[in-house]
Amino acid sequence: MIVASGVELRAGSRVLIEDATFRVAPGDRVGLVGRNGAGKTTLTKVLAGEGQPAAGSVTTSGDVGYLPQDSKAGDPTVTARERILSVRGLDTIVKERTLAEKRMAAADDAIRERAMRAYARIDDEFTAAGGYAAEAEANSIAAALNIEAHRLDQPLGTLSGGQRRRVELARILFSGSETLMLDEPTNHLDADSIAWLRDHLKNYRGGLIIISHDVDLLDVVVNRVFHLDANRAELDIYNVGWQPYLKQRETDERRRKRELANAQKKASALLEQADKMRAKATKAVAAQQMIRRAERLLSGVEGERAHDKVAKLRFPEPAPCGKTPLRATGLSRSYGSQEIFTDVDLAIDRGSRVVVLGLNGAGKTTLLKMLAGVDDPDTGQVEPGHGLKIGYYAQEHENLDGDRTVLQNMKSAAPDLGETEVRKVLGSFLFSGDDVDKLARVLSGGEKTRLSLATLVVSSANVLLLDEPTNNLDPASRAEILGALGTYKGAVVMVTHDEGAVDALEPERILLLPDGVEDLWGPDYKDLISLA
Repeated sequence: MIVASGVELRAGSRVLIEDATFRVAPGDRVGLVGRNGAGKTTLTKVLAGEGQPAAGSVTTSGDVGYLPQDSKAGDPTVTARERILSVRGLDTIVKERTLAEKRMAAADDAIRERAMRAYARIDDEFTAAGGYAAEAEANSIAAALNIEAHRLDQPLGTLSGGQRRRVELARILFSGSETLMLDEPTNHLDADSIAWLRDHLKNYRGGLIIISHDVDLLDVVVNRVFHLDANRAELDIYNVGWQPYLKQRETDERRRKRELANAQKKASALLEQADKMRAKATKAVAAQQMIRRAERLLSGVEGERAHDKVAKLRFPEPAPCGKTPLRATGLSRSYGSQEIFTDVDLAIDRGSRVVVLGLNGAGKTTLLKMLAGVDDPDTGQVEPGHGLKIGYYAQEHENLDGDRTVLQNMKSAAPDLGETEVRKVLGSFLFSGDDVDKLARVLSGGEKTRLSLATLVVSSANVLLLDEPTNNLDPASRAEILGALGTYKGAVVMVTHDEGAVDALEPERILLLPDGVEDLWGPDYKDLISLA
């Protein structure tokens, strides 16, 4: 159980939440919603014990399993299997068992005999700890999240960002924690895995707080909704499911609008009468009473809520370039003995639009890193054409310097822009006041997304490399990106699980990984997007 009392959260001098009091008990499945930058991620970090409130208190009972939005946890040298099992302390036993198995194959009889005795002891210890049942459970969760069996024995450092994210989700779900806090858990999941996760969370008996822009997930899973209103710095609590919440919000808005109109009408009549009476000395006191009554009427109604602000996004006017600003030939990549893709050729002509498709782990992010020049291929080369200017949106926001502020990151992206213009652009992406002095590493996933997009806007890029650009975005911000994609005149190479993003891009071609097959876009490929 989690109990919050009088919690206040701040980002610099800006108040995110004021005087929030609530509890999350077993069986509560809470959808935490609000626009990007409202403070959802900050709140979950505090509830998970990874941060402190500016005021108030948070107490927890029982274990809390927390999945951050951008998780890169875990020693990159341990295997995915060990990482998942470590949450129940079984990883050490598994590692010792694997070592004993290897020594049992030794040619030396003495080493082999000692290894057999060690294996028997370790196996007894593993069985007593319920290890085999737990290992089967971990394997089942991993399979449901589309983590292939052979990936479980790979070191974390050899996995893609999407694969590592799924390993962390599997670890949290396997933990058996009494309360789960999941920040955008469907990122990097295919359609089948999302469907499994919906069913799993719907039947979860502990407490759950989930941040997600997947409305289908919220509709199926949640039975309470916490709405973080960024304009009022308040947490509105609705003890109903998703659809009733939407209807209640709509009803509340109509009621507020009606009450405000009535109060304004009455106040206007009182003020008009007071104005007529004020000129007569004998009626001055009555006039003042009417004015005060009008003020009380207006102060007693909440009024219409301000609409959430949305970053206004238009991708840059592309700089002039040659017919083929970017070309790649014979690209390949392997991790150890594991071949990811080989002999990939790609020519990006001026204004062309390409979608890269493939299952998780097929190397989509790796390919974009190569095209962006931040990663080198094992073989082949990337050839920049005349006038090439790349704008790279990294899925894990590696393009941002975490130890520099929002303002410093923007100045690096646009060194020719004056500070006033840079601040103006940041303001259009909802970074104002003290927000521009925050270090990039403390930003939420949505804020990092907005900052990364802001750097693209000032880049004058003629080739955009976009890796899952709609992840972590609320519906209104996502709509802005989709609109910007539809009007951008430069070339785009995009990796995405978002069917709406592909529709907005209107691609001409697709590149299928790991085979490197290139084909014209057609409706038949649309079914692969959510599965990839």
